[in-house]
Order: sequence, then structure tokens, then C-alpha cells
Amino acid sequence: MVAVRVKVAEARLLLLSVAALLLLISSCAAATTITNTTTTSPTYPEFQELNVKETITAIQSNNRAPRAAYNVTSSTTTGSKLNDDDDEDDIDHEEYERSTNGGSGVGKWKLKVVHRDKMSSQYSNRNGNEGSHTSHSHLFRARMKRDAKRFASLTRRLLNYSDSELESLDFGSGVVSGMEQGSGEYFVRIGVGSPPRSQYMVIDSGSDIVWVQCQPCTHCYHQSDPIFDPARSASYSGVSCASSLCGSLQNPGCHSGRCLYKASYGDGSYTQGTLALETLTLGRALVRNVAIGCGHMNRGMFVGAAGLLGLGGGAMSFVGQLAGLTGGAFTYCLVSRGGRSGTTSTNAVGGGGGGSLEFGRGAMPVGAAWVPLIRNPRAPSLYFVGLAGLGVGGMRVPISGDVFRQTEMGYGGVVMDTGTAVTRFPTLAYEAFRDTFLQQTASLPRLSSGVSIFDTCYDLNGFVSVRVPTVSFYFSGGPILTLPASNFLIPVDEKGTFCFAFAPSASGLSIIGNIQQEGIQISFDGANGFVGFGPNVC
Repeated sequence: MVAVRVKVAEARLLLLSVAALLLLISSCAAATTITNTTTTSPTYPEFQELNVKETITAIQSNNRAPRAAYNVTSSTTTGSKLNDDDDEDDIDHEEYERSTNGGSGVGKWKLKVVHRDKMSSQYSNRNGNEGSHTSHSHLFRARMKRDAKRFASLTRRLLNYSDSELESLDFGSGVVSGMEQGSGEYFVRIGVGSPPRSQYMVIDSGSDIVWVQCQPCTHCYHQSDPIFDPARSASYSGVSCASSLCGSLQNPGCHSGRCLYKASYGDGSYTQGTLALETLTLGRALVRNVAIGCGHMNRGMFVGAAGLLGLGGGAMSFVGQLAGLTGGAFTYCLVSRGGRSGTTSTNAVGGGGGGSLEFGRGAMPVGAAWVPLIRNPRAPSLYFVGLAGLGVGGMRVPISGDVFRQTEMGYGGVVMDTGTAVTRFPTLAYEAFRDTFLQQTASLPRLSSGVSIFDTCYDLNGFVSVRVPTVSFYFSGGPILTLPASNFLIPVDEKGTFCFAFAPSASGLSIIGNIQQEGIQISFDGANGFVGFGPNVC
């Protein structure tokens, strides 16, 4: 009898060990998987664990945590700073000259990326609104409104839709009118001028201009740092109307011999002012003669940012201007939204769960899955990629690849965009994709109605974790990108409501948004025409 009990105990111990091993394997599968393959058989996990309780606890903790207000110090010599390490005066800089004649791409500069939600929380506190607009549900609703406007703007830009035609499409509420939601999702900190004045800048892969608000300001929005004054910069130089740089602008103007620029954005924000050459400081790198817009008339709410750092594919973007120094190469890893339960990795490029933006051929990773970039003559600034299909639970969804293809006239196609949050697919593809996901999550408690632009949501309150099917993108040429669960099933409130973070596109345009990009190293090799995924995470 004793021997039998011992055997039973040993059997139970073995079962517990096997269960623990399976849980470990399941947890590891939650990480981003990137596969280079030309076969149709799945070589990636079919299911993974979503850590529900951990995510909700993080959200609730973020809501309760005291927020540090901006530490803004007005100064006429060093500008303003948020942190002690933000003062550039004591740094030995490496100096570079902007070059348009090609080069070896020896430059390599790295910046920290900050998510808008962190900025908006601090900005609200600085203006005496602590706790009023920083809950997760409020930040989510605000983000969806901004996202609808961004998507409508890209659709108008690519398809030449009128406002009345846009209103007939289902973008979400408040798409065309209104500017209260502001612009920009991710920010970096750079120095402008000589000596450098530290400024927060929105990064935007869909824009081709670099600009900052400037004194004297006819009309400017509030920003966290003192507005840049070109009269206090020894390196500021206006661009003449006869300059080739002025001719590179889409709609240049001229006043008193100086080149004028203007740019507008999907949410109604705009900037206009004088085109100039100025020195920008990125970490230890000091880059001279960068063409920037010095905005004297600006409207919008960029959550304290001073301007915008365009990363588009055009010649006037920051990437385009520095092609001779960086080889047209840059890589980024976008920081997570507040409350996200991510996967840690020894290969983290952002450092401590943060995000990063790095320029230069030396930043291009070894081991990434590379996908060809597709040029679109209708929108040369945007980064298009080839998408062949979608996968759910380790199997390919029966969708024709033609639905993602760009036409000869430049319509449709798939855009990689940092400014759009939610990934969109053409309606027919989205519905097949969603329905397949629904079939494989039938055991989860689904809400009877959607939330915001999401039509597939679940009540996961009370769950510690749930087992969900994997979601994958099949790119042209073979690479398969399998997303972590936190990149496609996201919390929309503090109560445990999670939604399938995709939406339909009635226009036929597909966009891979920043929610699906978060935590994954993404690299653009503009000179050779490729975008890479992985192998690192942040």
C-alpha cells in the first residue's frame, strides 16, 4: 500500500512538472515571432497566453501613481530641460555636415522615444488638471479619435476623396471637424540651434518636413519648453527664395527674399513660417545645416511638443536630408502603451522597456526579416510594403492576396505608419480575418456590442490569463510576422474589457498601425528599398 501511494505521489509530481513546462512554453510563445519561409505550413505557435490580470493591475497602478510634472526652466543660454541629463553644454559633440551627395552612411545617432500618453499625463499635471484626463479609458478614447482623423487624412491624401465622400465612410466619430485631440503619438528630444535648446519633437513616418515653433510667434500653441528664438542662435540662417531647397517644397512662398513654407495635417493642425538652415543636436551628434521650418503661425495641440521631425521618404525629411551621413537608414522600437503587459528580452533595444529611434547604417540589425518597400508615385513619402495574407492560430486565412495589392494607378496597398494607431484592412479581408479569430475564441465571454471603432471585444474581468490564437502577417517574399498577444488584444478600460485591435477599411487602403508595431524593432533601409522586422524587441 505504501508503494502504491509513493507511485501515485510520483505520478502527481510528474503531472505538475509537465504542466509547469507547458505553461513556460506557452509564455515564451507570447514573444514576437519572425519567420523566413516560403512554405504554407505554419512554423510558429498556434496559441499564446495573454496576461489579463497583470495588464489590468498595471493599468490601475498607472492611474493611481502620482505623476511628475514638467520641470521647465526658462533660460536664454541652455534652453529648457526635463531631466538632469538633458543639458548639452557639457557634452563633447561629434560634428556632422548635412550632405546631399551620397556617402558611406557613417553617422549613427540614437534617441529615446516617449509615448504621447506619458506626455499628456505630465502636461495635464503641469496645467493643474491632475487626474482629470489621465485614466486609461480617457486616453483610449482620445487616441481613437486622433486615429480616425489620421486615417481619414491618409485616405484623402491617397485617394483624393472629398470631405463628403469621407463622411460616407465609417472612420468613427468626429473625423473631419475638430482639432481638440491634437497630433502626434511618439516624441523624441533633440537640441535646436547654437547653443542647443532642448525641444520635444513629434516623429512621423508620413511627413517630409522638420519644423519647430519660432519667435516672434503670430499664433502658437502651448508647448512644454520655451519657444525657440532664432535670434539667439548663432547657427540660424534663412533660406533664399532662389535656393534649390526652396524649390524642393511643395508650395513654397516668398517674402522679402526669404523662402516660406506651410504644412497642414489631418486633424486640422497646421504650421507656416520661414524655411531656414539650422544646427540640430541628437545626443552627442551635432548636425549642421539641416533645413527646418521656423513656424511663426501654428495651430494644434501637440501635447507640449515644439514641432515635428519628419521621417518620410521624401528629400526634405530628416532622413532624406541626411542620406549622405546615414545611408537613408533608420530603425525604431516604439514604446508600449501604459498598462501593456509585454515580454522582456535580453535583446531589448530600447533599454528598460523604453523605446528608441536610431539613425545610420551601423544601426541596421543582423538577423531581421527583410521585406521590399514598394514605391507609390501618388505618395512617395509613405512607406508601402507587400502583404500577401493573414494568419490566425497557425493557419492562413483564406483571403486573396489581390485585396492588399497596390494598383498601377497607386490606389490601395499597405502602408507602414507611425502616426496611425489601429491597423486597417479592406473590409472583405478584415471580416474574414475577424471571423476566423472569433471562431477560435468562442469560449471567451464576448461583449454584445463593440467599443469605439472595435467591433470585437471581450469581458475578461476575473481572468488571470487567457489562451488566444496567434495572429500573423504573411509578407510578400516569405517572411511571417507573428504578433505578441498584447499587440492585437488590447485593454480599453480599467475593468477588463479587451478588444481585437483591428478595423475595416472601406476605401481599400491598408495600414499597419503603431499598436501592432509596438515592442518590435523595425528598420528602414531606404537606399536599398527594404524594411526589416526584428530580431530585437523593446
